[in-house]
Amino acid sequence: MIVKEEFMSKLRRYFNLNLYEVRIWTALLSRGVSTAGELSDIGHVPRSRAYDVLESLEKKGFVIMKLGKPIKYIAVEPTEVVERVKKLIQQEADVNVSKLKELQETDVLKELESLHKQGIDFIDSTDLSGAIRGKHNLYTHLESMVKQAEKSVTIATTSKGLIRKIEALKPVFQKLAKKDVKIRIAAPISKEAENVMKDVKNFAEIRNATNLNARFCIVDEKQLMFMVMHDDQVHPSYDIGIWVHTPFFASALENMFNSAWKGFEPVKNGKTPGQ
Repeated sequence: MIVKEEFMSKLRRYFNLNLYEVRIWTALLSRGVSTAGELSDIGHVPRSRAYDVLESLEKKGFVIMKLGKPIKYIAVEPTEVVERVKKLIQQEADVNVSKLKELQETDVLKELESLHKQGIDFIDSTDLSGAIRGKHNLYTHLESMVKQAEKSVTIATTSKGLIRKIEALKPVFQKLAKKDVKIRIAAPISKEAENVMKDVKNFAEIRNATNLNARFCIVDEKQLMFMVMHDDQVHPSYDIGIWVHTPFFASALENMFNSAWKGFEPVKNGKTPGQ
């Protein structure tokens, strides 16, 4: 049995299996029914590990142990395996979410918050900074920043970034609007952005900044995150942002933004005046 390494890697990623599990599983799929010894030889897995691997696959719903001697294993249909894995992942996720909800109602979280606050008192302001790599991580941290806003959120972004940020942060903007947090977004606006802008027109003020070439977010004039490259010029996996907690710099940048904001075109009903 010859299975390409690239195919094996995909199986490991999609089904969250280790190398031996993938080898045994694909070997069994190619045979339909087989013994542990045969699968060990076909899949190039040490015989001392074959039974452990098959037991693991059985628990995960990939194989069924056939009654009788010698013990044989039956491959479950791949479509059914996908459904079983989906169900298992959902169950595990539900359990983990339930645990975290319970945690919020215990003293454990209060103690953790207390430790964090004590630690913050000893931190130098220059230590509250970091580099964040990858668009997914950037947006996760951006959401975390914006959630903490009490007074204002200021965002400068690209035309594509405007669409992504509205889609990602719309629920957060809705909650902030109820707390009277001032949200301003400046970006070069494209036609593609018109529909998504309508979704947040009641929560954020958006202006068309045709010549703006910047990507940053300021929260409460205290926290600042800025991206070091234009999103058209970097792969999402290699996008980099710098986060700093610095009232001095964040406030200075906010003041500069305020001056520029006056010259940007207001957006009403998802369109700029010129459209």
